[in-house]
Amino acid sequence: MYKGVALSVLASATFGVLYFYTQFLKPLDSEQTFAWRMLATLPFLTLFMWKSGDLKHVADIFKRIFRQPWMLPWLIFSSVLCTTQLWLFLWGPINGRGLQVSLGYFLLPLVMVLVGCVLYKEKLTRWQQAAVALAVLGVGHEIWRIGGIAWETLYVALAYPLYFFMRRVLKTDHLGGFWWDLFLILPAACYLGFVHSDSMALLLDYTHLIWAVIGLGFLSALGLGSYI
Repeated sequence: MYKGVALSVLASATFGVLYFYTQFLKPLDSEQTFAWRMLATLPFLTLFMWKSGDLKHVADIFKRIFRQPWMLPWLIFSSVLCTTQLWLFLWGPINGRGLQVSLGYFLLPLVMVLVGCVLYKEKLTRWQQAAVALAVLGVGHEIWRIGGIAWETLYVALAYPLYFFMRRVLKTDHLGGFWWDLFLILPAACYLGFVHSDSMALLLDYTHLIWAVIGLGFLSALGLGSYI
């Protein structure tokens, strides 16, 4: 249990750092930042999994795709659900929509509790019920203060539970499944990074961006790997 709590705290702290980290990635736009995040995260995630002994899950899924070809379209859909969330996480602060995206992450645990109670018939203890009640009050007050729920908020709060549900159904709810989410989006990342825009020229003109991208990949792998 303590390992899980420690990893959860580490993931949350890393996500907080990543939220402000976008300042170091200027003048890359949100699409270029997303592309380089995907390209830089996968190598660090692979190293993370090698150290933890989780690389075997990547090979297991590869073998399952050959035995069950119907899995591949669902894995691609899972990849899209996951990586669009990763894009939105960086797109928000870059485009002045950070508050709307952040509110989605506050609303997400409440939706997950609802999914757990309805789909999996889980029961909450009294302390958990009290925690949920306080969270509802806090999130409800923020929605009232803003004056509504933005599409960014809804997408974070609703798409993530669908993503986690799919991973559970497909039995890819481990780091190997997340590795495939990143791997399958690499063609789109390469297109956004090298064809849609000439971001390589920006990296050569602003050499600090090279180190910023490396740091982005390390922090993303650390935070997302710990969270999964």
